[in-house]
Amino acid sequence: MSLQTKLDAFKADFEAGKPPYNVPASVIEVMHRATAELIASGAAENALKAGDQAPSFTLKDPKGNLVSSADVLAKGPLVISFYRGVWCPYCNMELQALEAALPSFRELGASLIAISPQTAVNSRKSVRQNHLDFPILSDPHNDTAAAFGLRFALPDYLVDLYTSLKNDLPSFNGDDSWTLPMPGRFVIGQNGVILYAEVNPDYTRRPEPEDMLPALRKATQASANQ
Repeated sequence: MSLQTKLDAFKADFEAGKPPYNVPASVIEVMHRATAELIASGAAENALKAGDQAPSFTLKDPKGNLVSSADVLAKGPLVISFYRGVWCPYCNMELQALEAALPSFRELGASLIAISPQTAVNSRKSVRQNHLDFPILSDPHNDTAAAFGLRFALPDYLVDLYTSLKNDLPSFNGDDSWTLPMPGRFVIGQNGVILYAEVNPDYTRRPEPEDMLPALRKATQASANQ
């Protein structure tokens, strides 16, 4: 079953108010409004695209170790997934799909990392719950997400909803800015050029991990010809 098929099935159950979430229709309407407004804003058009130079970054893994994009790229191409946090079921399903595809990435000499604004404690929870064998890096204030053109501020009415649902982003992220990244997936070649970019302001839509394989093969071929 494809990742998007799984996401669609979850979304259908969630929006139908089925257990364990039992979400009322009024909550779904607010979430739909926020997504529609983010789409209409054109924010995704400002995200980095294939052919752009990727910004370099150094972020901490859940153990507090610094991970540099330059160091990772010195070993091979890099796959990055920006996601919202451990509290987001769509993100967790995406992480699981990326874990399943990890052997294919490694066969092509690529590294995979995920980046979210959450604290180290919550990143460790993400790794543990989703049985991940790749690092999750913490992006304080979504600064690296902003460099990729992904950061956006939640509208006040969505902040109110999240607060009422005890979805406390300041606690999850150690940051009271109420910002999140739009989900984004990137493949970066060893020269720092983005070879694949997929950004969607609708957090229920995610690309398939296999969609990145052609870009990774291209990166591997380019390295072999150097």
